[in-house]
Amino acid sequence: MRPEDTRGTGGDGLPVPMAWLYTEYTADELLRTGDLMEPTTLEFRAGRDALALTIFLSGLLGDAPLSRALSEARVDELRLLTAYGVTWRSWVCERLAESERRAGPGDPDLALARAAWRWLEETELLAADLDAIVPAPWEPVAGGTLEGEGEVQVWTPAWQLGLPLGHLAVHLC
Repeated sequence: MRPEDTRGTGGDGLPVPMAWLYTEYTADELLRTGDLMEPTTLEFRAGRDALALTIFLSGLLGDAPLSRALSEARVDELRLLTAYGVTWRSWVCERLAESERRAGPGDPDLALARAAWRWLEETELLAADLDAIVPAPWEPVAGGTLEGEGEVQVWTPAWQLGLPLGHLAVHLC
């Protein structure tokens, strides 16, 4: 593979998605430092992908070296962006669409970001049913299935578990 910057190097190799790999590495380090989840779990992957997608689409890292990649101001912005809510999903969709319009054809960073988003949206993980004791009055108990002796299992898109995990990791850094 050749690096993205090929001034004078020639070659027809595949471009390396350095921006995405850099943000994914940063998200991974934040989650590992927080020690919230085993790195081998799907929940960890959901947190890493949600956090990496947020960092990538916000441009928080820019060209900063890793040692100062997340200054205090950038950490504060990341906390705001990962605050749980319905707006994060629409923000991601808008930013991905905007990035696709600006990017050149076959942009490898955007392809990996798009794949991460697809996984986060299409993969469902078993979540703890925090409303099982007393359901919130404004929400029906949809999405759950009764198993055995009244135990409720709730399957949720991976981003809905990954986003709070990423948010918590940012608070711990």
